Amino acid sequence: MQPGDDLARLVVEGLAASGEQLRDGDVLVLAQKIVSKAEGRSVRLADVVASPRARELGAQCDKDPRLVELILSEAAEVLRVRPGVIVVVHRLGFVLANAGIDRSNVGPDDDDGERVLLLPRDPDGSANALRDTLRKATGATIAVIINDSLGRAWRNGTVGTTLGASGLPALVDLRGRRDLFDRALQTTEVGLADEIAAAASLLMGQADEGRPIVLLRGLAVERRTGTGQELIRRRELDMFR
Repeated sequence: MQPGDDLARLVVEGLAASGEQLRDGDVLVLAQKIVSKAEGRSVRLADVVASPRARELGAQCDKDPRLVELILSEAAEVLRVRPGVIVVVHRLGFVLANAGIDRSNVGPDDDDGERVLLLPRDPDGSANALRDTLRKATGATIAVIINDSLGRAWRNGTVGTTLGASGLPALVDLRGRRDLFDRALQTTEVGLADEIAAAASLLMGQADEGRPIVLLRGLAVERRTGTGQELIRRRELDMFR
């Protein structure tokens, strides 16, 4: 992937090569990295000047101060600093390690030096734009999710998680629905987009699989336009921060 690559064209070509085409109701899941690459979110560390704060935190967590500077530029708040990791509130609202900045699958270092990849500037906007472009190109009304593999508090292991979504409800409110014994559900809200993102992540893999796009078909859900932001708990409801 290169900056400016046409993701919609690559999706259509990839589907054709697989003997498929988009149908109404399909859900398309794209790995964050290909979206970030297409949007030019790669940064050369040699171009970054570390601030005194970045140098201070870099010493605490044993990270390149230039990388820490990028983390700070993407963060709204620093929550924890430990050897090997900085946990921040990303400017988009996600609580995650290192502001989601990553070196894996970014490509080999070249004459320009080491590069890292930042999250898309607006994952919901990216998902919505791709969905609209694909609808115009194929006539199919689909949903789009942009996912990434994130760690979780109190749990080991990364899981596919939604950054951006368009064309389906990211959060499904089941409060008031009846259970098997006719009791009304009181608190149940389902992170539908995250469940889809996690399922797609199983197929995408984490290393050298080279499967950054997954097509999900046959999911019966309400087709309203949701967003990944629906999944971020408001600060006033966060009992743990």
